[in-house]
Amino acid sequence: MLIDRPAWPAQGRLWSHLVSDGSFAELHAFAAAQGVPRRRFERDHYDVPADAYDALVAAGAQPVSSREVVRRLVAAGLRRRKADSMARREPGAVLLRPRRLERGDLVAVPATSGVVPAPMLRAGVARLESWGLRVGLDHHVLDRDTRLSYLSAADDVRAAAFTDAWLDPDASAVIVARGGYGSQRVVDLVDWRRLAGAEPKVLVGFSDATALHQAVAGRLGLATVHSHSVASLGAATTESAEALRRLLMEPATVTDLLADQTSETVVGGRGRGVLVGGNLALLASDLGTPFARSAAGGIALLEDTGEAAYRVDRLLTQLLRAGWFEGARGLVLGAFTDCDDPVELDVVLQARLAPLGLPTVRHVDVGHTSSSATVPLGVEAVLDADAGSLALTRSALV
Repeated sequence: MLIDRPAWPAQGRLWSHLVSDGSFAELHAFAAAQGVPRRRFERDHYDVPADAYDALVAAGAQPVSSREVVRRLVAAGLRRRKADSMARREPGAVLLRPRRLERGDLVAVPATSGVVPAPMLRAGVARLESWGLRVGLDHHVLDRDTRLSYLSAADDVRAAAFTDAWLDPDASAVIVARGGYGSQRVVDLVDWRRLAGAEPKVLVGFSDATALHQAVAGRLGLATVHSHSVASLGAATTESAEALRRLLMEPATVTDLLADQTSETVVGGRGRGVLVGGNLALLASDLGTPFARSAAGGIALLEDTGEAAYRVDRLLTQLLRAGWFEGARGLVLGAFTDCDDPVELDVVLQARLAPLGLPTVRHVDVGHTSSSATVPLGVEAVLDADAGSLALTRSALV
């Protein structure tokens, strides 16, 4: 353990930096034993006030200069630049890309929302394993909440399941078990500063997982993947499943996200920005919360299911009135499945969104379908609405 002398002013006090030149696990254990709160961890060090300095030295932290702190961190390979670390990033910013998956990697599967059908889960797990991935199911993945039948477990249990999956040092990805409803009930229960101290990993899901995409983007500044949950993956078409596999394991081969899609131009033109969005109802219901992220500087993806045309109208109107679309660069309107009147729905989408004047395509197969395309969120792309293309400017994963 190393600590520099209190010399950094903030909040009317002087602060020191507490670090380890061994491992972050060692640092976290030492800090916890000395009562240093986890919220003071920042990328590669703990900020500690001057009045805690003597006690930390007495507990075994070695006093060194600030320059020595940096030198030892760099030598140990533990120095984390802000650009390479999970941290808050504003809407419109290109997000940190997690590592691609390889055969043998472990995928953690928590149930963060609705009750998970066992047969669908088994089929999805089998598909992941066919790609050479290992799958780790949370112990509560098949539970049902005793009070609310639409939740897979109590809020604290689901929050713990997501946290454990993210903090698992052996896991390279977190793919949610299914959607439904419930993720918004757990994001406030997650200690995002703890998650920021872990290694970046891929989050995959859609529908209710939009709340998690928003939270991970806002709190961790990490790109995520809008695609099948484990339960829907088993029923996905061969082409749709292969699209997810390629993006996760061979990201350099994925360039135009709409290459195999047919779409309709609503407003022509080209727009360049960071991909953002997901489920329309979740995006609208996130407004006014600390996790809401607007479409500013982005190309917004919208999809939904089971919504009447007037409810889609209401949700879009809410986003419009809140200024959610201000500064957006383009729109990709995905699948609006099981809606009562597709013709009326098209009228709503045209009437509410075409006046924005943004390059816009619709009838894109992204959302609640077995053939849904896979779309990374938080990475930059160019939408050519006339050509019906959505080209990534760099690979979605590293």
